[in-house]
Amino acid sequence: MTSEGLWSYREGVYGPDETMDETMSVIGFDVEAVDGKVGRVEEESNMTDDSYIVADVGSWLSGRKVVLPASTVTRIDKDERKVHISQTKQEIQDAPEYDPATYRQSVHRQESGGHYASAPPRERLTADLG
Repeated sequence: MTSEGLWSYREGVYGPDETMDETMSVIGFDVEAVDGKVGRVEEESNMTDDSYIVADVGSWLSGRKVVLPASTVTRIDKDERKVHISQTKQEIQDAPEYDPATYRQSVHRQESGGHYASAPPRERLTADLG
């Protein structure tokens, strides 16, 4: 994944006929990494070129939150209330620390962007479509 477009949702994350817009919300949805559940969406931004979710991964990593750029989201299942991401649990564990005072600032965005842009490209598995 490159840093270009990192803060924008991929086409088709809601399904083939829907696009993400500023009115849709995934707050409260579970976050599923490629190797299992990592947390729950606590906050989000759906602004053009500035979209992300803040996931509370405290049940898995004690008291921790992470900012996930929108491009890490591979699928949003409204019926099951799940956000599927292209990261592994280890990649989430290695993500930059969330700081409520600075996570919206460009320095944090560059650090987060560097972490996620360096992750190996991964798409959801065909078996995951069902």
